[in-house]
Order: sequence, then structure tokens, then C-alpha cells
Amino acid sequence: MNNSITQDSQNDNQISKTIKKFFSRFHVTSALKTAGAYHKKGTPVTRIFQYLFLLIFSNRSMYMNLLSGRNTPAFAKDTVYRFMKSTQINWIRFTTILASRIIKDAVVPLNNADRENVLCIDDSMFERNRSKKVELLAKTYDHAKHAYKFGFRMLTLGWTDGSTFLPVNSILLSTDNKKNRVNEAVSLDKRTVGYKRRKLSMTKGTEVMLELLKAAKTGGIPAKYVLFDSWFSSPKSLHAVKNLGYEVIGMIKKTPKMFFRYNKEELSLINIYKRNKKRRGRSRYLLSVEVEVIRGEKSIPARVVYVRNRNKRKEYLCLISTDTSLSEEEIIRLYGKRWDIEVFFKVCKSYLRLSKECHSLSFDAMSAHTAVVFTRYMMLSIENRESNDNRSLGELFLYFTDEMSDITWIEAFQMLLQMFRKLLEEHCDLVDEKIDELVEAFISTLPSLLQSQLVAA
Repeated sequence: MNNSITQDSQNDNQISKTIKKFFSRFHVTSALKTAGAYHKKGTPVTRIFQYLFLLIFSNRSMYMNLLSGRNTPAFAKDTVYRFMKSTQINWIRFTTILASRIIKDAVVPLNNADRENVLCIDDSMFERNRSKKVELLAKTYDHAKHAYKFGFRMLTLGWTDGSTFLPVNSILLSTDNKKNRVNEAVSLDKRTVGYKRRKLSMTKGTEVMLELLKAAKTGGIPAKYVLFDSWFSSPKSLHAVKNLGYEVIGMIKKTPKMFFRYNKEELSLINIYKRNKKRRGRSRYLLSVEVEVIRGEKSIPARVVYVRNRNKRKEYLCLISTDTSLSEEEIIRLYGKRWDIEVFFKVCKSYLRLSKECHSLSFDAMSAHTAVVFTRYMMLSIENRESNDNRSLGELFLYFTDEMSDITWIEAFQMLLQMFRKLLEEHCDLVDEKIDELVEAFISTLPSLLQSQLVAA
């Protein structure tokens, strides 16, 4: 019993002030409850989530913590596994609620009223090459490395104002093609969140994108535009996103199989380009035309901007915007905000150990791990925005790692002082004033740096 209490106090002390403030300020506990993470009995879910959240900053895995006996939690490892494998927790709802609170409380109040907020859609590889028994594991083509890999496509919806990027929600996509699935999903009750999560994973990416956008809209994420690259740009997707109440700015493929109505004719973007005179000089774009995006009997007006390809001077890129009131320069500028999601993927993989920290075979556990990584990034992102210096997200991550190590060491020293004081009380016939005097005399002999850290703690 005493050992358990000591472990509890150690774990509480290891949480830095910044991390404590983040959890308290944005009510992470209530977000977990809203998402279905209830405390029925035993260890509170917030304590388990905090433990998973802090693992990356301790530079050790849960296995190494248990093996070394350092930073071990007051609960068993099976408690952590049960939490991560829970089929009742809606991780899409959790990250959406948390992102919405951060945006409304900490980001939007600092922005000008005329700053445009946008949502970005993109996917990145979530590799699981070393295990062939992972639930819903699929053979997926990695467009960045131009090779097939075993894993998932992590389809992610993010929010940015051009300065701060926050992940909103995501889903690990397996594949709708049964031939490319290495393993099938486990059998679950169709009423559970876990079943719906698996079903969504085996749905086409363009349809899943709409579900993520609906969740963001329900969560009150403020945004007018949705940005995505050519993989998601099609007349069907443009109409679907427009029907949700968003305007679209996206890259679009130059293919002879996709047609738009231009001057009452159905033409491809290539033919439209050939029929028009291009702008000369060093203009940022070559051509701008207004077209209609046709889907069945419905059509929506759009502007297509042909932009110079900096990498290949003789080629061009096509941007499409369903908001025809925007100028060509504004369309190009707003689409440039999509780069923030690429930085997000890089930071998550390089620093936050996305897909490398979790070795579970359960699809629910991998989804939980993704939500934990997203929460870590949210904290780094908001700290980066509100800090007085210009540290990068990587530098902030290392700062928190060092801070956690310092706190662990100084709290251990404090515990030794408390044990020394208790020993004096039990075995020496001294009054409290004399004990205080002895402790202060001992502290005064320590180096000044150590003294200042003890006082601050």
C-alpha cells in the first residue's frame, strides 16, 4: 500500500508544469469522457492517458520502464493494454473536441478577423513492415517512396491559420480491396465504436474524407476552405465537400479523362489550356479561367489557375477553387497553407515516434496510439505559438524531454530529504524547529544551482 502511494506521488511529480497546465487548461479529462473513456473502476483513465502521453519525453518505452523499475506506474501493464484496446472510445471525437477547444480558446482570439482558417486533408504511410499478424494489415503503395509497403494510410484532417497547425482527426485506412488485406478484422458487436472504426478503415479514402469533415463540422472547427492535393480532387469530391458547406481549393490532375464545362463545351484542362493565350513575363500564374464542375445534372462554378511548375519550367500545375470571388494570387497563397500538414507528418515520424512506439497487433490500440501522438503535437504546437522565442517544434520536444529528466531527478532528491526528516523525527528527540534548522543547514552546504532548483520545486 505504501509503495503504491509512493509511485502515485512520483508519477504526479514527473509531470512538468507546462504539461499539467495543458491538461487542465483544455480539459483533456472531460474530452476523454465525452469520447467514451469512462472511469468505471480502478485506475482513472486520465492517469493512464497521461502515462502514455509522457512516455516519449522519458526517452524510454513502457517495457524498458518496467524492466528497469524506473518511472513505473502504480497500475499494471495490462491496465494500459485494456485501455488502448477499448472498443468503446471514439478517438476521432476525442481529438476533434480537443482541437476545437484549443482553436477557440488559444488561437482564434489572437488572430485578425480577416485571417482565413482552412482545413487540410492528406495521407501518410503508417508502416508495420515487421509484423504480418497486425489486424487489418494491408499491402499499400507509398507514393513518397514509390514502393509497396505493409501498413496503413493514415488519412488526416488538420486545421491551420497559416501560423499554427493542429491535427483534428484521422483514421488508419486499410483497403477496400480484400485481395490486398493481409489480415481481416476481429468479430465485434456492430453497435460498438470499434466495429464502426474498422468498417470506416475499409472504406474508400474519398468517402472517409467526408466523414472526417462531418466530424469537424459537428465539433465546431472554424474553417471556410478545405485544401487537398490531386489524389482527392475529382468532380464528385468537389460537389460533396461543397454540399457540406465548405469551399474547396485543391490541386487537380491534368488528365484527358476529366472534363469541365468551358464556354458551353465539355473540355479537359489540357484542351482548355491549349485554347487560351498565356500570360507573359514572370507572373506567378500562366492562365486563369472560369469553368463549371459537372456532376450529373448539377454544376458548381469554379476558377482554374494554371501555375508555373518551378521544378520543371516547361510544365504547369492546376489549382481549382470553388470560390470564384478569390483572386488568382489569393488562391495560390491559401493553397500554400497545405504545406503545414507535411511538416506535421515529418515531426510526428521524426520526434513523436508515430508507428514506431506502438507494437500492438490490435487496430484499436493503434488508433489510440495515433490519438496520443496527435495530443502531444497539439501541446507542442500551442507552446510554440505562445512562447516568447522562436524555437522549432523539434527544439521544443527536446526541451520537454530535458525538463522531464530534471524533474525526475530533483523530485527524487526531495524524497530523500523527506525521508531524512522523517528519520530525525522518529529516532532523535528533537523539536520541529531544530529539525528545520538541521535540514536548512544541510541545504545551505549544497551548490547554489541545486539550492535554486530545490527552492523552485
